[in-house]
Amino acid sequence: MPIDILMPALSPTMEEGNLAKWHVKEGDSVSSGDVIAEIETDKATMEVESIDEGVIGKIFVAEGTEGVKVNARIAVILEDGEDASSISADAPEAAAPAKKPTDEKAVEAKAEDNKPVAAAAVPKSSEKTSDSSSGRVFSSPLARRLAKENNLDISDIKGSGPRNRVVQRDVEAAMAGGTSAAPAKSAAAAGPVIASSMSDDAVLKLYAEDSYELIPHDGMRKTIAARLTEAKQTIPHFYLTIDCDLDELLALRSQLNEAAPKDADGKPAYKISVNDLVIKAHALALRAVPSANVSWSSGGMLQHKHADIGVAVTIPGGLITPIIRHADEKPLSTISNEMKDLAKRARERKLQPQEYQGGTSAVSNLGMFGVKDFAAIVNPPHGSILAVGAGTQRAVIKDGAVAAATIMSVTLSTDHRAVDGALGAELMQAFKGFIEKPMSMLV
Repeated sequence: MPIDILMPALSPTMEEGNLAKWHVKEGDSVSSGDVIAEIETDKATMEVESIDEGVIGKIFVAEGTEGVKVNARIAVILEDGEDASSISADAPEAAAPAKKPTDEKAVEAKAEDNKPVAAAAVPKSSEKTSDSSSGRVFSSPLARRLAKENNLDISDIKGSGPRNRVVQRDVEAAMAGGTSAAPAKSAAAAGPVIASSMSDDAVLKLYAEDSYELIPHDGMRKTIAARLTEAKQTIPHFYLTIDCDLDELLALRSQLNEAAPKDADGKPAYKISVNDLVIKAHALALRAVPSANVSWSSGGMLQHKHADIGVAVTIPGGLITPIIRHADEKPLSTISNEMKDLAKRARERKLQPQEYQGGTSAVSNLGMFGVKDFAAIVNPPHGSILAVGAGTQRAVIKDGAVAAATIMSVTLSTDHRAVDGALGAELMQAFKGFIEKPMSMLV
């Protein structure tokens, strides 16, 4: 019996991905463990291995196809003695390859009891064209997404799919024909708004056609926009800013780097940065104030046993937050080398999901860009995030006299449901203590 190759879920939250590249073609023999394709998520590109052996009988999804649903059938493996005539011709519903729109010809794949279901599954009989009692309009997921992105009311679009279901070509026709945007809803009725309050057409009309270049959003930018909008709208943010004297920390950093052992080529075993010391100080502060090392959930507070610190890393088209696990327990040299490796692979989009998902808090450092201070947005499920500014020479009072010192402003953003003002202040005092007495981080 032919074996379906399904679009894998590369993370718990993944709903769709892009099929970036095939490493096999129809007629190729494959064995278990062979790399057969590369899948792009919003954060990384990952290789997919075959778990069966046989011959690639048919490839349903071409290279470059975007928006392939998880558990959709992307190819079929034939076992010994089977031929292509035994393969069903149905293909999964997915967005078209970039710049090549196609019709939708299949139904959405679903998972039941955590078991993959082939994309050719028969649609549920309850899915009618519309439900007059509820006012629901039946449409494909892709059609709904396109309508939402273009500020169109799906109920105003006439469907041409099976039983008048609204499909991709109907939305594209409405866009070309100038179907009016959906009427504005009240804030209470509309719920959280992810898109801009202005329609795309309204925005474009504000500018001359030759004054801009329209750069389409990629999957990463769309995901960042949606998640940050949701975080800002649903998490009650609370901010605390504190100044830290860096002079002792900078002196200790210099001593540690000078003492680093070197290999035969004179390369040091590590080179500790200020950011490495900030990560360590934040982790130790969370361990010292365990009530602040938490994540909010409706069922109860998750108080974490370790400090897993996410660190914001800029990559082309967006950012990602790889995580230093158990940062409170690791020496500075380990944190430094691990951070360099994670940042390098992040920029190459080669991180595994477990390397950037989860965590208990985060650090975002813009000090290297000369930013004095800023406030970051909490990244759920974290309960807090530390925004680190540049260390600058400032006049301070020491022993009753004016003196120069290197001062760094740090702002803690908290989820006020989980970390209130007094608790956040206690965490910041602990952090300041480790930064200004850095030798305490070595014991």
